[in-house]
Amino acid sequence: MRSIWTGAIGFGLVNIPIKMYSAVQDSELNLDMLDKKDKAPIHFKRVNEHTGKEVKWDNIVKAYDYEGKYVVLDDEDFENAMPEKTKRVEIFQFVKEEEIDSIYYETPYFLEPDKEGEKMYVLMREALERSKMVGVGSFVLRNKEHLVVMKPYKNAIMLQSIRFQEEVRDTKDLDIPKEESVKASELKMAMALIEQMAEPFNISAYRDTYTDKLMEVIKAKAEGIKLPRPKMTVVTEPTTDIMAQLKASLSKRKKAS
Repeated sequence: MRSIWTGAIGFGLVNIPIKMYSAVQDSELNLDMLDKKDKAPIHFKRVNEHTGKEVKWDNIVKAYDYEGKYVVLDDEDFENAMPEKTKRVEIFQFVKEEEIDSIYYETPYFLEPDKEGEKMYVLMREALERSKMVGVGSFVLRNKEHLVVMKPYKNAIMLQSIRFQEEVRDTKDLDIPKEESVKASELKMAMALIEQMAEPFNISAYRDTYTDKLMEVIKAKAEGIKLPRPKMTVVTEPTTDIMAQLKASLSKRKKAS
């Protein structure tokens, strides 16, 4: 793997030199866009909306629509707003992981210690493991400040970026019923279905089947093989009888088991 950032974990007077790596990779296939007529690759151009002519990168500026009027920003403006660049992941505090709602979590990164930081790295990983706490801090990557959570993952320390509060929308904008009468018998049946379907989570049991199937289609088409069209699954008509749906679900699970 190739590191995407080098620096140090810092909290108090502790400093742990590290390298950062992306912890995830896309499973999607990389598809190119071609002209249908001659299969030539498609390229996108930056075009002036008024003249229809292509605009060179050197003549493009960034601007913000402020109250109906564009305010053009230059390099100095971005530098004035830019967070102070440091080579440290600055940890502010330690909290219980369950205090952070899952909606805030974003991109995960693996941290690897530099040679002079190996002992402190292991010490920090073990301390986090035993305390059942995670560190909350920030660092600057590609001129943007990222709020992060630091926690142990298997034998490594993982850094996971998290959203700021203002980046999460409020549910008050959704049309959700505030009060809905639920019968005790319906709730009991729903709880029984949940209990029946409960089992330990195993991520290896799940695969990106769409990508696998698409690769099969690509290979078959390359070899001139025509695959049969998949059959459409018929979905039953919706019903307002909740108890009937729950009973049918429980019955179906029992037969399957």
